[in-house]
Amino acid sequence: MSAPVLSIIILAVMFLLATVLPLNMGALAFVGAFLLGSVVLGMSTNDILANFPGGLFLTIVGVTYLFAIAQNNGTIDLMVRGAVRLVGSKVALIPWIMFAITAVITAVGALSPAAVAIIAPIALSFAAKHKINPLMMGMMVIHGAQAGGFSPIAVYGVTVNGIIAKTELEASPMAIFLASFVFNLAIALVLFIVLGGNKIGSSAGSRFVEQAAEKRMAMSVGARTAGVTLQGSGTDISSARVASKGTSGSTPEGSKDGSPGAGAELAGTPRASIPQLVTILGLIALAVISLGFKVDVGFVSITIAMVLALVSPAAQKGAVNKISWSTVLLLCGMLTFVGVLEEAGTIKFVSDGVAQLGMPLLAALLICYIGAVVSAFASSTAILAALIPLAVPFLASGEIGAVGVIAALAVASTIVDVSPFSTNGALVLANAPEDVDKDKFYKQILAYSGIVVVAGPAIAWLVMVVPGWL
Repeated sequence: MSAPVLSIIILAVMFLLATVLPLNMGALAFVGAFLLGSVVLGMSTNDILANFPGGLFLTIVGVTYLFAIAQNNGTIDLMVRGAVRLVGSKVALIPWIMFAITAVITAVGALSPAAVAIIAPIALSFAAKHKINPLMMGMMVIHGAQAGGFSPIAVYGVTVNGIIAKTELEASPMAIFLASFVFNLAIALVLFIVLGGNKIGSSAGSRFVEQAAEKRMAMSVGARTAGVTLQGSGTDISSARVASKGTSGSTPEGSKDGSPGAGAELAGTPRASIPQLVTILGLIALAVISLGFKVDVGFVSITIAMVLALVSPAAQKGAVNKISWSTVLLLCGMLTFVGVLEEAGTIKFVSDGVAQLGMPLLAALLICYIGAVVSAFASSTAILAALIPLAVPFLASGEIGAVGVIAALAVASTIVDVSPFSTNGALVLANAPEDVDKDKFYKQILAYSGIVVVAGPAIAWLVMVVPGWL
């Protein structure tokens, strides 16, 4: 059996094991890289480790560490409260606020599941209180997370752009980001109309969302210092023993680092503490320095994170543990394995097979569907890390627009995260309102994800690949 065929079998077994068993595919990928590289190809361990993506490792660690501190010190919940106040009593705009906030959170570097875990409980609680379709609200949150997921400083964006940067293909980070953003925005608009969002009336419901964010913020900046940990998903924030001196005219008791003290119930006009203001400035600085001055996002994000840790030592407590180590392991393992695949000739082997189809447009559609179907059950990050390198030689032929295919593949592989078998879909299902039939809600999510898997890749292909404008 040739090395390329054997490596494809190993890759398929890895995906199968990671899907049916609670195994990290990154760990499996390291094992696969070692066995394929040393046993089959005779590579030394130094040669295998030369494929380890050190830059991506630093980027994921830096941005997720920074985001963990921003979550701990209440900055994210402050953003939710501030955005909700802008719409006042216009309840129909709240789903769009949830979409926008989740998009911003992922665009500045948070992982999509982390953003959904934070916003989904608030959004679905609001939906229950005001009889808004929970499917519409939950999917607005997920599509918001995916809309911001391919910004040049987001994990998805860094992964895809990093792979392309190592090739001779044309790179267009903003085109990929905007393609994903517009596509998810369009889906959200259709959902909003079809599921009755335009019929939502006005009420005083925005205060309800503010109160939910206030309770989370009190937990974030106060209860954490007392040893209470907010798990993000499925946490009953009202069950926390948060003492309050009242919500009318009361002044939160400050903590030593300038943030509200334990049990503070923030009321009235949202007031940012010094750590929160510094965090907001830090996120702005991250975008300006890394995008405007082309400085490595990993070094910039971890530098800002350390500044925030110095400003608010209490808020950074436990932040290192919240770095997405499973994603770090997943991506670093997969990209190391992909490097070994290249040494084995697998990349060229697959690309030649695709080229032999003689129909570049059909090959691009096939790649999009493979990404969508596999990603609906497995990790979107993993499938992007595996499929894009396999498609690079095929795209290098110039017969079809590389940016358009990569954008379509990026969209097709991530919009299916609405599946109840993916982390995002499971988070929405887990946070379903108490008065919602969980079995019915599951079937609704399953049906919607089926529509997305079937129609999404084809629409992305038709819009981004066929016209050849990307």
